[in-house]
Amino acid sequence: MNRVILHVDMDAFFASVEQRENPEFRGKPLIVGADPKGGKGRGVVAACSYEARKFGVHSALPIGRAYRLCPHAIFVRPHGSLYSHVSHSIMEILRRYTDLVEPVSIDEAFLDVTASQRLFGKPSDLAGRIKHDVRSEQNLTCSIGIAPNKFLAKVASDMRKPDGLFEVPAGTEKDFLKDLPVGRIWGVGPKTEERLRFLGIGTIGEVAARSQGFWRQRLGRSGEHLWQLSQGIDSRPVQPDSGFKSLSQEHTFGEDTGNIAQMKETLLALCEELARRARQHHALARTIALKLRFEDFTTLTRQRTLLRHTDDALLIYQAVESLLDQFLPAPQKIRLLGVGISHFQARGERQLGLFDADRIKKSRLNASVDAILAKFGPDSINKASLLEHPTDDDEGFSSFLKK
Repeated sequence: MNRVILHVDMDAFFASVEQRENPEFRGKPLIVGADPKGGKGRGVVAACSYEARKFGVHSALPIGRAYRLCPHAIFVRPHGSLYSHVSHSIMEILRRYTDLVEPVSIDEAFLDVTASQRLFGKPSDLAGRIKHDVRSEQNLTCSIGIAPNKFLAKVASDMRKPDGLFEVPAGTEKDFLKDLPVGRIWGVGPKTEERLRFLGIGTIGEVAARSQGFWRQRLGRSGEHLWQLSQGIDSRPVQPDSGFKSLSQEHTFGEDTGNIAQMKETLLALCEELARRARQHHALARTIALKLRFEDFTTLTRQRTLLRHTDDALLIYQAVESLLDQFLPAPQKIRLLGVGISHFQARGERQLGLFDADRIKKSRLNASVDAILAKFGPDSINKASLLEHPTDDDEGFSSFLKK
């Protein structure tokens, strides 16, 4: 039996959640990201609505450029904890249809539904049910690709966005791919695409027409992989237990800063958000990383491994603060700070010791805070230290899940 793989991709996820929460934003160009400051802001676009994309705006675009392209857009700061909460709810919907769900980012996942057809019918019907559940329960839309493997499902999900459904039946893989631009192949970035164009290659079909040996000779092992994907071959299984490998949170300052108090307040806010996201995924982290970008764009990272796994913001902050102290006084002003956590274990896997009463109390307090945030929104509660020195003049936070 051929495998049946779905790729579920939420449509303009961050922007769509903002439009859901603020009905007055619907149907209008909306940009989630840093403060544009009249085109002089720094930082990047985290996401944008389809209305904004018509003006050439896209994710990772410098926010000043986005403002110049679409000055009449609505600009909003990211609400990472809200997006993470919605993502968790969507993943739970997907798990109703199969245990084989592999999240690959906060807004997309692969599903192996080969065995699920016995319960839910043919793949297009099953995908339709998922789309219905996401729309009715979350008031959001998603696009789904159906194919015999992950690569093809990923490409298919992008064919009819937004709110699309596209199936690549087994046996039609090469016909489906042949006229698509070579940039659609996984791993082909701008540099590789430029190199392929130099060789006269513009479509996936033109890659497939050359031999595997031809590509091995010119690109090595990556050339073999390129050829296999051009044939529609991808044997990777959906891995439900792999989950995400790291969570990270970054902040670009409105102006380069040497203010130590401002840096540490920013780090605390980043750690609070990361800890909330970890708890939403029932994950405990052991490795804590600090990212520093100086005013000359030199970027350094340092990390520390804790004795115990944790989802507590204060413990994460204490670790990252000690890493920051190694750079102080800094040789230059700081442009960006980032915090990452990794090496996870599931919350239920940790064994509590005899003297863990304080940890249990803290866990219950965190759960109460998370419940308040989920019910009343991301700005409903915060640490007093952050309220005393607000960072409203900053460029906002960007967050993402990594595989």
